[in-house]
Amino acid sequence: MHEGFAEISRLAHAGTPFLFIVSYDKSEVVVRPLDAIAPLRVAIRESRIVNRQPKTTHYPLPTTHFQKHPVPFATYEKAFDRVIEEIRAGNTYLLNLTFSTPVDLPWSLEEIYERANAPFKLLWPGRFVCFTPEPFVKITLEGVIATYPMKGTIDAAVPDAEAKILADEKEMAEHVMVVDLLRNDLGIVGREVHVRRFRYVDRLVTHDKTLLQVSSHIEAKLENGWQGRLGEILAKMLPAGSITGTPKKRTCEIIDAVESHDRGFFTGVFGVFDGKSLQSAVMIRFIEQTPKGLVYKSGGGITIDSDARAEYREMIDKVYLPV
Repeated sequence: MHEGFAEISRLAHAGTPFLFIVSYDKSEVVVRPLDAIAPLRVAIRESRIVNRQPKTTHYPLPTTHFQKHPVPFATYEKAFDRVIEEIRAGNTYLLNLTFSTPVDLPWSLEEIYERANAPFKLLWPGRFVCFTPEPFVKITLEGVIATYPMKGTIDAAVPDAEAKILADEKEMAEHVMVVDLLRNDLGIVGREVHVRRFRYVDRLVTHDKTLLQVSSHIEAKLENGWQGRLGEILAKMLPAGSITGTPKKRTCEIIDAVESHDRGFFTGVFGVFDGKSLQSAVMIRFIEQTPKGLVYKSGGGITIDSDARAEYREMIDKVYLPV
């Protein structure tokens, strides 16, 4: 286990507020006390910990000159077909397939961070910016741990969009599998696991459309003294089930074989421990700085009932700027 997880436990046990960032494969773990996070910047809307930098006026991101250059459908379809083969062989039942999409933007990562409106934001200057709607886990002082998997997306402009996404059998099956996976993950670290709220719909406003996103709320109870084991708790639950699939171990092996890019910090997690409680997020809606320019990483869950064209459109729809 990466030594960063031991540092997470040490700081939490001492009651020291800190920021942590964990890459998808857990090979990079960054842990910094909140009074020493510069030049990193973090904002969590629902927390008392909101951006240690001076407050700035919110300006919506302009939408002109935002160009997407996704992989050709044929490239996507080849990877998609390999995933379907693995599903038919019984090696996976749900796999989150992702790709990198080069984008043209006239703004720096810092400008995107400042102007993006999202519940969770993280900026690593020169590396990436993340503005994600998806929580990973929240832990209260009393030791209640909750997770909120997101699975199922539809354009709100579709007639009867909410009813359609909730009635879609493929989306239902995918969501149920993720909920079962996250219930199992919480059961590894806690007790009294239960689904508090199942398949509710959130509205996400982007620069060019509004999306409906289906989520669930799952809770469990941690043993007393969870702060001293926080690093171990996080390590056992990572990578997040909502961005891998089930069964997790074999599905991660297939992801490594099928995907054409290195996820890096994309689909990892970041979070803030404020000295008493913890809030964290899954790093989706992710723009990375590369030597060739900005790259937006996105994807979606594949099941036996998935349609390649629909999944390809969803991957591109998730390349957006929040407003």
